[in-house]
Amino acid sequence: MLCVDFLNTLYKLEINRTFIEHQKKYAIKKLNKYTNINMKNEKKIDPFGFREYDARWLFPESINELGIESVGKGFGTQVVKKNKSPTVIVGHDYRSYSENVKKNFVKGLMSTGCNVKDIGLCLSPTVYFSQFKLNSDAVAMITASHNENGWTGIKMGIEKGLTHCKEEMSDLKDIVLNEKFVSGSGKYEEIKEFNKVYIKELTKNKLKKKLRVVAACGNGTAGIFAPEILKGIGCDVIELDCNLDYTFPRYNPNPEDMEMLHEIAKCVKENNADVGFGFDGDGDRVGVIDDNGNEIFADKIGLLIARNISNTHKNSKFIVDVKSTGLFASDEILKKK
Repeated sequence: MLCVDFLNTLYKLEINRTFIEHQKKYAIKKLNKYTNINMKNEKKIDPFGFREYDARWLFPESINELGIESVGKGFGTQVVKKNKSPTVIVGHDYRSYSENVKKNFVKGLMSTGCNVKDIGLCLSPTVYFSQFKLNSDAVAMITASHNENGWTGIKMGIEKGLTHCKEEMSDLKDIVLNEKFVSGSGKYEEIKEFNKVYIKELTKNKLKKKLRVVAACGNGTAGIFAPEILKGIGCDVIELDCNLDYTFPRYNPNPEDMEMLHEIAKCVKENNADVGFGFDGDGDRVGVIDDNGNEIFADKIGLLIARNISNTHKNSKFIVDVKSTGLFASDEILKKK
């Protein structure tokens, strides 16, 4: 900075202006270069981004690339402590920055000795499915889920069929913030076209009766999955905002938002559809509209599923989340079974 100030003084004195201007430009460029290097070398992680069941941050405001890498190191450390020379499957959702976030997360994973299998652009359920299909030791999905643009996050799990909960997330936070990392050298492998394996699995069973269905994806990742899967099981599909566009031009892909549900309802009635489905940004939650354009909320969907399962699993217990109403306890059909 002193160099720039000195050159400014010489410039005002009109001492060889052409030469001074050139040197000043070079000095400012050099100063900016060093400033950017210092900023990149400074790790940023908001500790409040570690939640009870996953991690969420605004990127890069509350976490930067080095911060993401550290989270990868933290998760890798957890995995390595449970499995020797482990394999971790990773995937990402459709956001303009998700691949960059994944790249830095993978870098952290590999530095702990984890071998990474990258299945690329996918849904969160695809990652969970891949742990069984590819027999991996852990999974991680880079996704902001149903949140608006600017958010990023990571859904993680080690034991098959289970994701991180309160204890694992607390441990991860402690490892990352206190840099209790293990060191190693993992390998990277790209798994191509795994989405086809996932879609093939979900289209094995066919509908007995053809349904006319609206599939709404809010221009999120589900747009390259839901229509094809629904058609594959025998549905006549009307696509609504299924082309990929990470700017989400019409509405945020969140089937719990009334704006998205109202658009689906309108499309259902205009096309005389039997049902409408709305999927969030990473395809792990769904909103349902009936043939009259009415919203069927999650507790009622859960009750319908519970009724169906109770036909083959008598006297079973159902675990519901805190957002569910008392429908399960008061339902007369479930009481009989």
